[in-house]
Amino acid sequence: MAEGKGVNNPHRRALRDFALGYPGAHEDFPWGELVLKVQGKVFLFLGTDGDEVGLSIKLPQSNAAALMMPFATPTGYGLGKSGWVSVRFGPKEKPPLELLRQWIDESYRAVAPKKLVAGLEGKGPEKPAAVKKASAAKKPAAAKKPGARKTAKKAVKKTAKRAR
Repeated sequence: MAEGKGVNNPHRRALRDFALGYPGAHEDFPWGELVLKVQGKVFLFLGTDGDEVGLSIKLPQSNAAALMMPFATPTGYGLGKSGWVSVRFGPKEKPPLELLRQWIDESYRAVAPKKLVAGLEGKGPEKPAAVKKASAAKKPAAAKKPGARKTAKKAVKKTAKRAR
């Protein structure tokens, strides 16, 4: 099927274009519906084209909060049990695009391989790589082993005395 099929709605097109901006993201059309995948795994279902905007995303962290929204339901076919959420907006409704982008980001990060997610450092609402670096750099090396510096200085002094 042709690339870009099913994106006549400007909101769907905006969400599709956003999702395609992720490393390794590509379109596929199983069952005649537009999905976005990363390394063969679906991270966004955009459904069929039409006047409505509907999508399904995997939300491991914000699933409970998302399901409190009036436009959100657990995804069918048993996917809801795994954290998938579906949202639907009528033809005259304006979807909350910024919120949907955050959810697409969460879904991508939940599905994509760790190497690709690590390449997103500093991008998007979450920054897992930056958090890891900050926690790893809590203590300087000298603080981890307080006696190490003194021992090294004593060894240098002993060596200097022997050389005289």
